[in-house]
Amino acid sequence: METYVTYEAKEWGALITIDRPKALNALNPDVLNQLKQNLQKAEEEKAKVVVLTGAGEKSFVAGADIAAMKDMNPAQAREFSLLGQGVMSDIAKMRAVVIAAVNGYALGGGCELAMACDFRVASANARFGIPEVSLGVIPGFGGTQRLSRIVGTGKAMEMMATAGQIKADEALRYGLVNEVTEPEALLETCFAKAEKIAKNSAAAIAYGKQSVLQGIELDLERGLAYEADLFALTFANADQKEGMTAFIEKRKANFQ
Repeated sequence: METYVTYEAKEWGALITIDRPKALNALNPDVLNQLKQNLQKAEEEKAKVVVLTGAGEKSFVAGADIAAMKDMNPAQAREFSLLGQGVMSDIAKMRAVVIAAVNGYALGGGCELAMACDFRVASANARFGIPEVSLGVIPGFGGTQRLSRIVGTGKAMEMMATAGQIKADEALRYGLVNEVTEPEALLETCFAKAEKIAKNSAAAIAYGKQSVLQGIELDLERGLAYEADLFALTFANADQKEGMTAFIEKRKANFQ
């Protein structure tokens, strides 16, 4: 089997690259399974931050592999959808902060992959879209669920129904991306954010991430109660003692 996903350890965590440029980094079962394995490796190595990107200048991930899907029957299509959704859920549930470094096309499964990350930085040449209806299907890797949560129902419906693409600056306006950079500065920008994140308590960030992602599914009263429970748990962690002691002693905290 060819290697389609590469892993590079960094001081702050890991750079994971989908490396299938001849197919514009399209997602097939092999790519998804290799991505899953590399995400597990990042967790095992206790990466504080993962930067996820696509190889080449043309595409982050152009989508799911249409050639691999074309002749699927409904049962096979459901299995493929669940595989993709599972990988996206793995990303969302990671203890690490996952940053999508989006260069070029992030369409269909590529847009869904980017949305599963904690936030997205895009190069000026990035293009986002969920064009599945132009192929006679709907998004199957979480696109109908995550897009509306990020940009709102109206914009999500427009993007899905028109099968159109939006440029990086429009994606920024709608909150789909956090920042737009020049293409040559994309990874450098993401690495700088990773270094800044890694200076903070990984345990506290993990609790905060959990609170945000679970809390958005709850009403405000239950969300606040959930936050209070997780806030309390941070006081059972050594990072709380170190962080507050360092503050009192006017020094930098040395988190584990």
